[in-house]
Amino acid sequence: MKKNILFFCFISFLSTSLVAQTKRPMVAEINGDPIYRDIFEQEWKQQSLFVGNEKLSQKKVLYDLIDRQIGIQKALKTQLDKNEVVLRKMQDVLFHAQVSKDLEDKFKTIKVTDADVKDYYTNFPEYRTAHILFRIPAESSETDRNLALTQAVKVYSQLQKDPSLFSALANEYSQTDAAKNGGDVGFQLADRYAPEYFKEIHGKKIGYVSSPIRTQFGYHIVKLIAKKEFNEIDKQVYQDIVYKIKRNRLLGQYFSSARKSATIVILDNSLK
Repeated sequence: MKKNILFFCFISFLSTSLVAQTKRPMVAEINGDPIYRDIFEQEWKQQSLFVGNEKLSQKKVLYDLIDRQIGIQKALKTQLDKNEVVLRKMQDVLFHAQVSKDLEDKFKTIKVTDADVKDYYTNFPEYRTAHILFRIPAESSETDRNLALTQAVKVYSQLQKDPSLFSALANEYSQTDAAKNGGDVGFQLADRYAPEYFKEIHGKKIGYVSSPIRTQFGYHIVKLIAKKEFNEIDKQVYQDIVYKIKRNRLLGQYFSSARKSATIVILDNSLK
């Protein structure tokens, strides 16, 4: 019996010792909540990458983590984690973390070749345009829309008679900051234009002036001023664009598959 008791005491001591050895080291406690050494070291390395006005020290990094923990504790105490806006932000973090976890390895396999960039640019070149915009409010009435169209048609009729008036008419009528420049918005990437706007100018000859076209912003009369040649573009910008397209393709496949295993009920069939 005495041997059994001694054996049990030895096992208990050994277990306690092992737990103590494997316990996660801490550098501080704030109201009972730990700041672990590995978290502190990660933050130290992260802050060491940047140059600031204040001299970096380990004590500064520690107090940054302490202040952060105090803020978190206060937020939890006041139940800020149950606030609808905060919940949405927390859900955004969870969403991006899950997608990253599931697709990070696939994203790393994405390759962008020179041929990919050239093929994309052939279909989506950079154009320099000017436009005259007749704005339509986001929540517009039929009267608003008709008024904007009537004005656009009136100005377009003047341009048909004398295209050289474009800059002057843009300066007078266009409801954009570019009006003072004769409507000139400079060279823009294709994805900076509204789809209807780009479709109207793509493949047209330099000097082309469109009839009024409708976008989400209102009615535009567009003049095509120039097209940038492939050898003039910033290829890094286009490599990034093509990468995002390939990444979005993977995301589309990922969510298409996820929707198949989810129970989805659309309650408003009037949505377009």
